[in-house]
Amino acid sequence: MNAIFKRETRAYFTGMTGYVVIGVMLAFIGLYYAANCLVYGTPDFSIVLYSTTLIMLFVLPALSMRSFADERRNKTDQLLLTSPVTIPQIVLGKFFAQLAVFAVPVLVACVMPLILTAFGTVLLAGAYATMLAYFLLGAACIAVGTFISVLTENQIIAYLASFGLLLIAYMMEDIQTLFTTGNTLALIIFSIALAVIAALIGLACKSLTIGCGVFCGGAVLLIVLFQLRPAWLLTGLNSVLDALALFGPFRNFVSGMFSVSAIVYYLSVTALFLFLTGQALERRRWN
Repeated sequence: MNAIFKRETRAYFTGMTGYVVIGVMLAFIGLYYAANCLVYGTPDFSIVLYSTTLIMLFVLPALSMRSFADERRNKTDQLLLTSPVTIPQIVLGKFFAQLAVFAVPVLVACVMPLILTAFGTVLLAGAYATMLAYFLLGAACIAVGTFISVLTENQIIAYLASFGLLLIAYMMEDIQTLFTTGNTLALIIFSIALAVIAALIGLACKSLTIGCGVFCGGAVLLIVLFQLRPAWLLTGLNSVLDALALFGPFRNFVSGMFSVSAIVYYLSVTALFLFLTGQALERRRWN
């Protein structure tokens, strides 16, 4: 795993990807820091981090898109899969390399609350708790992008798909507010989600038949449930939307509340998508 980690980290800084990601993240963090904390005198550093969560949607997919898609495009994936390295070591080596790049602007941001203490009282515990949640949120986003990257050999497709999923997750709380007022709207949302899931399964299995079968079977189940138990559908929609609201738990930290459940949630999401990445990679090893 160390060899893969060093190789991937070196690759990010041999090209421009690592420098661009770090530069863009630091530029926006510094911009919001100067505007909110230095100009307007706001002692709450959490607002700065919250303002830059939208930048993650654009920057982190660029970091994760090349992780496995580039291996397939260059035909080096088979060499990697036949090397004396286990699948978990491959996945973790690439993931930790991406995480190391993302950690650079986060570590630089750790100095900013200390600078504010020279001008007044700053709640450092709250600032660094929010920074921990910010880092774990980024790790979850990177894990999602890594999973998308293993499904395709086109980096552009990997970027757009990762950006789309993260954008939906970012807007999930607004979607939940809009679409929990009626059973018909709930059915529409479930249908769209089912279509996305079926497309991902079909892409992973490289079979249009399997993807269409998953969609048709799920559509029949949704229609039956809609006719017999519409209340279940609405309750299930709320539960699904809560689970998909990736950026929602971070708002608890911004509000000044330390949430252990949010930490567990981000670690669980990261572990889930890394596990799915390993399973997709394992399947390709034997095909």
